[in-house]
Amino acid sequence: MPDLLIELFSEEIPARMQAKAADDLKKLMTDGLVDAGLTYAAAQAFSTPRRLALAIDGLTAESPTVREERKGPRTDAPEKAIEGFLRGAGVTRDDLEVRDDKKGQVYFAKIEKPGRAASEIISETLEKTVRNFPWPKSMRWGTGSMRWVRPLHSIVCVLSDETGAQIVPVDIDGIQAGDITKGHRFMGPEAFRVVGFDDYEAKLKRSKVILNAEERAETIWHDATNMAFAASLEVVDDKGLLKEVAGLVEWPVVLMGTINEEFLELPPEVLQTS
Repeated sequence: MPDLLIELFSEEIPARMQAKAADDLKKLMTDGLVDAGLTYAAAQAFSTPRRLALAIDGLTAESPTVREERKGPRTDAPEKAIEGFLRGAGVTRDDLEVRDDKKGQVYFAKIEKPGRAASEIISETLEKTVRNFPWPKSMRWGTGSMRWVRPLHSIVCVLSDETGAQIVPVDIDGIQAGDITKGHRFMGPEAFRVVGFDDYEAKLKRSKVILNAEERAETIWHDATNMAFAASLEVVDDKGLLKEVAGLVEWPVVLMGTINEEFLELPPEVLQTS
């Protein structure tokens, strides 16, 4: 069963929007794939200031063939009613069966919908997800009609299995999906190619990007408390601020500064909030 990697790479996403955006990406994509007949084993979503990423493991390679019977109008129904049933069922009159019913003879249609390849379903679902993404605020840029929280630069969409990796063909307002992304804006700006999630996460870290927001927060807290301890100080526990700062940087580096002593006479609440 193939695995799917998606990355939506953009300008900076506001920190307060990142966690929900990752959850929305996961829900919209997995719901769309399941509705189209695919199943999967596990899914996880990630966010950094410049990217949303989704990894889906154990995706079925194609949707199953669906067969169903649909009851139609009576054989003596108006012609328009019969034509409407034919259009809705996607069949011709030659495909109909006549069966006896309590109220007389009625038409039945046997409908068969062949399965579709996962790549085709992923392409449709991703385009629909991007075009209808529920950002609290979004913008247009250039001459395109698409909206995103900030200008969207690139899309990674790779389906991989034991035989190799393939790019899922997606084109959204001229942005074509590929297998190339970038790391940290300043410390790892060179582009690189990815073949799956493990490869993607490892190469991002080498390019100074920690993909997991919780790992970034743990890094900040660990380094800050150690630095404070060495200076005989203590870090004020502020989980909201920690979460915000983890959403502002892709590669956190803790620094210690000082505040002019005359400002320390201000109330603690003023110092913390400013």
